[in-house]
Amino acid sequence: MAEQDPLRRFSELFEQAVATGMRDPNALCLATVGAEGRPSTRTVLLKGHDERGFVFYTNLESRKAREIAQNARVSLTFHWRELEKQIHIRGFAAPVGEAEADEYFATRPRPAQLGAWASRQSRPLSTRAKLVAEVAALEARYLGRPVPRPPFWSGFRVRPDAIEFWSAGVFRLHDRVLYEREGDGWRVTRLYP
Repeated sequence: MAEQDPLRRFSELFEQAVATGMRDPNALCLATVGAEGRPSTRTVLLKGHDERGFVFYTNLESRKAREIAQNARVSLTFHWRELEKQIHIRGFAAPVGEAEADEYFATRPRPAQLGAWASRQSRPLSTRAKLVAEVAALEARYLGRPVPRPPFWSGFRVRPDAIEFWSAGVFRLHDRVLYEREGDGWRVTRLYP
């Protein structure tokens, strides 16, 4: 019927998406729900995936991080138009470790590191010039030395409890296969389009 390991299946499809040369094949839609029960979506970038789950990074004071702190249930959706495929993941987000966050932060381009310090993500900004000035001040502060990871910036790993693979079909007879975590394995169900 289908590959029994959805994480391996995801990796194979992700490699295909990267091989197409499309821009940002690691872009995904992250959905969270705040304390008031209202859903919120935004696009983030996948920065790692393995048998433990899917990793993205953010400012821990952002709306998404605050909502995850209130309700760790999230969903992720990849849409690869070039492959005519989507992958929808439901699971629980948990913080990555400090060492893992430090290691990833060190790989970011220096302007992105400075931007992480300067941005008070999701909060009001009076003018764009204020943000640019803050980045310039940080550049001067860290001139000639590495930029450390801000204490308010880290990552989340989403441990999936369900992964659905969608492939486009003729006359909208799409192929949908749902994997749901069951003990140490996965229950596999084919769904109507």
